[in-house]
Amino acid sequence: MTAPAPARRSPVELPGPEGDNSIAREPLWYAYGAGADRPEPPPWTWTPEPPPDTHVPPEPPRAGAPRATLPLGTVDLLEAMPYPALPPPRDVPDRLARALITAFGPQRREPENPYNDHRPYASPRCLFPVHAFVAGGSGGAPWRVLDPGRHALTGEPGGGAPRRIALTGRYTSIPAAYKWFRGSLVALELGIVLRALGVGFELFDVPARLSLPGPDGHELLGDLGLDPAWEWSLPLTLDVGDPPPVLPVRRRAAVPDLRDPSLADLVRVNRQQTYDSSPAPVGRAIPRDLPLSRTVPNWAELLWQRHSGRMPRALHGMSGRRARLPAEAFDSALRWLAVPPPGPDLAAAFDAVNVTAVVQGVDGHEDGVHRAVPGGARLLRADPEAPARLEEHYGYGVSPVNGCRIRHAPMTVFFSVRPRDLFARSGPAGWGAAQHAVGWAAHGLCLSAAASGLFARPVRAFKEIPTQRVLGLDPDETIVLSVVVGAPQDSGGALLDLRL
Repeated sequence: MTAPAPARRSPVELPGPEGDNSIAREPLWYAYGAGADRPEPPPWTWTPEPPPDTHVPPEPPRAGAPRATLPLGTVDLLEAMPYPALPPPRDVPDRLARALITAFGPQRREPENPYNDHRPYASPRCLFPVHAFVAGGSGGAPWRVLDPGRHALTGEPGGGAPRRIALTGRYTSIPAAYKWFRGSLVALELGIVLRALGVGFELFDVPARLSLPGPDGHELLGDLGLDPAWEWSLPLTLDVGDPPPVLPVRRRAAVPDLRDPSLADLVRVNRQQTYDSSPAPVGRAIPRDLPLSRTVPNWAELLWQRHSGRMPRALHGMSGRRARLPAEAFDSALRWLAVPPPGPDLAAAFDAVNVTAVVQGVDGHEDGVHRAVPGGARLLRADPEAPARLEEHYGYGVSPVNGCRIRHAPMTVFFSVRPRDLFARSGPAGWGAAQHAVGWAAHGLCLSAAASGLFARPVRAFKEIPTQRVLGLDPDETIVLSVVVGAPQDSGGALLDLRL
């Protein structure tokens, strides 16, 4: 997952600091990757937006349509699967539905947590902008939307047994204050969801093939009945079973709405994220030869234990305490990180991603900055003070309403790419492919943390330029995502089980 290091670029070519805020620099990095030297911030950068806490997500698609309840008892099946072993193939009814529930099914509600409900994967503000649509295999079969909260498929039935899944993210589910970064959050979550589905497919022995958006990918938004289509990303599709189902009739999608300039800009970029590759088997999502977990006996418990650092009394941020970890915790994380996403395009982007970890208090590994390499990790620099310096450069420090214990985290992992090299190798579509690949890897890291009794919190709040210096990244290397992996403190709050 590590690309060869090219020659350093002259800093004069790079995007401006924008206060070192990685979210504000995001469109500048895209322009830089496309060949612009010292790109200027877009005019909508300083447009005022309502605070994120005032955002009300739109109604889910197909609201009020007929619903078909999904089968019960998936949690019981997962409890019967010891972790980390893979169950042998067996005749389980409704295997695709079981895989969907494994990937998307709500796990719990935490009454003290300002962000609810919690699913098996991390999502910004628990907004879950990515939706799964499901259709049968016959031509023109209607698409129904997966409604995890109601444990149902919503929409007009028909077209036989479910055979196709479309994954698309709704940009307007995310507060407008995130501006252009709404596109990146959706692209990252598509990768996260793809890994979550891959885990479900493996556990229930569901063969599937992934198709990335082709040149006509925007027309599938019309098939899905999504209007206005400019709210949604180009869909990824997964075909289940063999032979492949007949493609539905294409319908014209609506043109982008231009009233929100940053949204119009990110939609323009998203529509360039198209590929010419053939469908690829989803294949392996779970690493082999994982160690036994000291805290997680089965797969149901692994998904239940995944969390992002609980805080007490409805406070924001993450808790954390100093704790010594066995070597197997880091080794297991590296195994999950090393599994590539499916298909040649995502695999190529995966190879362009650098994974850098700031590690402390892990047996067998010196405190400091490490780089993931094939078969393990290489120490770049011994630096016991690196975690404390990272906390200094985090955008949400300790306050009366926010917790932050990055200085205590045994692992803080950073995924980075060189945008200009990414464009040279994959063209504009490499931008989205790299985000999907990082989301895929990040979800694996989150599951690894849960197996080690740790929390894992994906974040993008580090100030980029000073963080580059702590990590030893080159100036032309942007941070796509970070994950803080820590030892949790008991928040004392209730956990209400929502699993079915």
